[in-house]
Amino acid sequence: MTHDPQARPGTLAVHAGEPRPQPHDAVTTPIALTSTYAFRDTAELRDHFEGRITRDEYGRYGNPTVAVAERKLAALEAAEDCALFSSGMAAITTALLTLLRSGQHVVLTADGYRRTRQFVTGFLARYGVEHTLVPPGDLAAIAAAIVPGKTRVVLSESPTNPYLRVADLRALAELCRPHRGLKLLIDSTFATPVNQQPLTQGAHLVLHSCTKYLGGHNDLLAGAVCGDAALVGLVREQRGVLGGVLDPHSAYLLTRGLKTLELRVQRQNATGQRVAEFLAGHPAIDRVHYPGLPDHPDHLVARAHMRGFGGVVSFLVRGDEARTSRFIDRCQIARIAPSLGGVESLIEQPALMSFYELSTEQRLAIGIRDNLVRLSLGIEDPDDLLADLARALAD
Repeated sequence: MTHDPQARPGTLAVHAGEPRPQPHDAVTTPIALTSTYAFRDTAELRDHFEGRITRDEYGRYGNPTVAVAERKLAALEAAEDCALFSSGMAAITTALLTLLRSGQHVVLTADGYRRTRQFVTGFLARYGVEHTLVPPGDLAAIAAAIVPGKTRVVLSESPTNPYLRVADLRALAELCRPHRGLKLLIDSTFATPVNQQPLTQGAHLVLHSCTKYLGGHNDLLAGAVCGDAALVGLVREQRGVLGGVLDPHSAYLLTRGLKTLELRVQRQNATGQRVAEFLAGHPAIDRVHYPGLPDHPDHLVARAHMRGFGGVVSFLVRGDEARTSRFIDRCQIARIAPSLGGVESLIEQPALMSFYELSTEQRLAIGIRDNLVRLSLGIEDPDDLLADLARALAD
């Protein structure tokens, strides 16, 4: 590769991972739409399987376009290697299936993506993998939950979904360090490598739903596992068995999205801070959850360990479910949709979007209130977004 590994994120985002010259002297990485690869002769086949040469063999094991996106993301995360998947959940489930077996134990922070929690507490539990849910940010609870010789994974988002709790990654790493075989996995989807690099703070693997900020345009599904070469190699081998590979066209879109990652995230950081401060001072809002605000429980941790606070703001509207729905319906810029991190602002009422099948009591038991709103800021003009929110909140 032609990039300087010490280059700053903006330069890495554009140039890292891409060979020069490209095939056909293209500036952008071409899409290699092929499911299989031909060998010149049986001698080349032997050289491949005996490790004397490195080349592609079959689409489930590798693709040139996918490899470029993997190298680029690895450079941004300061990782030795990266394996891409067909979705964020494919990345998380494959990583956990690689590291865990029956009779072992995983510690999971309670505030987080519902499908991750469902996989740990439902699917893995059926196969004899035990779990403990702990409050995010409670280092004492996490330390108490670790069972020496049995706990193999501590998994946390940072920031978490939807309350944006921020983990002290260095402290978490120190908790895990004395326990042989224990791996710290951090889902850094909300942060991106622009705002934090968990591997540099002691995590063993960093996970992403690339569908969100990394792709950035609400037009692809992808997931990533980044870390040291040996550990990612084990996950990649399992990917070849389970089959959750990323297609080359989505890898092309991801590479394109990564090139503007720093620009987009910087804009979303700035807009997120302005929107959070506006909502915190508005009489129609009960509470704002954003790590850039001084009253957030992890504000000092976020200031110490992150370069920005992100483009997602969660808040409680003063009123019931119906009042909250009326506010969302009045918003003209943000679209009502799941997901986050794209150039378009998206808004949702989790009680109706992600947890509709649960009763109010069941939702409250997992911390989801009827008047909770999650707003993912895009790259629209922040003044227009603020004006739109003000109109929607006016009675």
